[in-house]
Amino acid sequence: MSDMKAPSAKPTALATTAQPKPVADAVERADIAITQSYRSDPQQRIELIRGGIPAARISQLSSRMGMSKEQLIHSLRLSRAAINRKERDGALLSSDESERVLGVETLIGMVQSMVEESGNPEGFDAARWLATWLTQPLPALGGATPASYMDTFEGQKLVAGLLSMMQSGVYA
Repeated sequence: MSDMKAPSAKPTALATTAQPKPVADAVERADIAITQSYRSDPQQRIELIRGGIPAARISQLSSRMGMSKEQLIHSLRLSRAAINRKERDGALLSSDESERVLGVETLIGMVQSMVEESGNPEGFDAARWLATWLTQPLPALGGATPASYMDTFEGQKLVAGLLSMMQSGVYA
């Protein structure tokens, strides 16, 4: 799993700093939801997608990843106005929107699982590592960033495949 140190920053540089207890509790709950998303069976994820996830989850996810909500919305090619309205109204995302957001959460869970399988995950922040990695141009994508593929299910599958290749040492 030594390849997981890409991009240029070491994973430990992305470790979460000490936070006040309410913030730390919220981060822990978000981490659990992300990990459960990855580890849940496909039927559960399909039900979640069809039912819609709360629009507020986008803000929580962007915060957890250490990126702006605007960046996340842009990479998923979601309508900023629609997301802000749904978030303000406490509404659910459409199935298409939910699938894109859940796809990012699934990738975070995948990275966390890969690190856990490869050794000691202490101090490693999978969400922040993924946020950084998504912005790095990759030769395997013809110089494009993985973030530019996050707006479709097929693009997210491609990105997941690249992460799997990194774990196995095949990725160059």
